[in-house]
Amino acid sequence: MNYRREIEALAKVAAGEGAVAAEIRARDVVVAEWVRFRCRYGCKGYGKHLSCPPYAPDPEKTQRMVDGYSVGLLLRFDGVPGHPTIGPDDIPDDFHQFYADLIRWVNTTVWTIEKTAYYDGFYKAFGFGAYPCSYCETCVAEEQAGPVDESLRRSCRHMDRVRPSMEAAGMDVFATAAAVGWHLHTIPSRNLEYGKILHGNLQSVGLVLIE
Repeated sequence: MNYRREIEALAKVAAGEGAVAAEIRARDVVVAEWVRFRCRYGCKGYGKHLSCPPYAPDPEKTQRMVDGYSVGLLLRFDGVPGHPTIGPDDIPDDFHQFYADLIRWVNTTVWTIEKTAYYDGFYKAFGFGAYPCSYCETCVAEEQAGPVDESLRRSCRHMDRVRPSMEAAGMDVFATAAAVGWHLHTIPSRNLEYGKILHGNLQSVGLVLIE
């Protein structure tokens, strides 16, 4: 089967969802140990979502998986739905649900691209989204009082749709995006306050490995 035709078809699906798509060689997907440290030390979502660490695959497993592919589709999402402009005073301290429409846009599009490729015959297709999952207001992992293990995953309300985010699995999103000519930038935050970004020109990235 001609994967290039499939890439073109999937790019059109992505465009229909409002995303920009670019073909990427699997060997250009950058996986690094430091990424998980950023999740564990600095993100308030750590341990609260089944799409995130410590439940997501570690970088070693991710690298072994990526090594089994040759090509994928990188997806870029520009802006924040429902919030054409954002300033630090607009963002609540607990901003997970503030970005829920953005997170669902990214992750639902990744899921759509993955499933389209799968049913087109590319049975290895697998997607990686972005951010902590937002299909539910609170994740079953977050609702537990103590430590949880993999057995809790069977209680996930959207088990068929949840995928690990790129960063959760140890992918360096900035370096991977640069491989296709997308140069992402961190956004300044007011007085270094957590999440109080100065503008809403966000660029979010997802990935679907094809074959």
